[in-house]
Amino acid sequence: MSKRAEIREKRERQRRQRQLITILIIFGAALILLAIILWPQFAPLEDIVIPQTRSFPLADGTAMGDPQSPVVIEEFSDFLCSYCGAFHRSTLGQIVEQYVASGQVYFVFNPFPLGQESLPIAHASLCASEQGNFWQYADFLYANQASLYSTRNIDRLLETIAESANLDVGRFQTCMRENRYEGQIQDIYLNAASYEITSTPNFLINGNLFRGAQPFSDFQAEIEAALSEVASPSP
Repeated sequence: MSKRAEIREKRERQRRQRQLITILIIFGAALILLAIILWPQFAPLEDIVIPQTRSFPLADGTAMGDPQSPVVIEEFSDFLCSYCGAFHRSTLGQIVEQYVASGQVYFVFNPFPLGQESLPIAHASLCASEQGNFWQYADFLYANQASLYSTRNIDRLLETIAESANLDVGRFQTCMRENRYEGQIQDIYLNAASYEITSTPNFLINGNLFRGAQPFSDFQAEIEAALSEVASPSP
């Protein structure tokens, strides 16, 4: 083989090596990008926190209690709101035990997402409601607020919580895909706006605005005042 032919062959080998290296670099970058995209789909979720089972008297959708109760409390709450979680885990139980179970209070929950990150969680709660399991699912959501904050795959986490709460996951997924309760959430926004509600948690007690996750004693005072007003209406 002539010297010139050897040089050409060497250059050709080098060219093929450069092409191979380029292909390998592109392929490796594509694999890394694919892993970044798919990782949230397959990354292990944190363990679901199982809340303590409790009863919700006469639960019906997002409400509980006797609709004919003399006092109606409407809550506007965001499932990512820490103060809402604190109210739900403590004060709500006291209100239920003392006033809802006795037929004095009818309690209505309005999912009120303050940001886009809260919107799918609000939808999920209403999808649970159509299976008659709103309050149990809400307990799971508030018990798992830390995971809801940090997850990179909110849909998968909400489905896992649905399974933990004994929902029909197939029905739940269909409900979420159809965005079935978008209109109801918009109605909640409009209702809240009419009372100038822009934060959570906020409450209407017989139509009177009561702001914040106040201690049970403050709720008790408001409820007792409302009961007295109903019992002895102004002339």
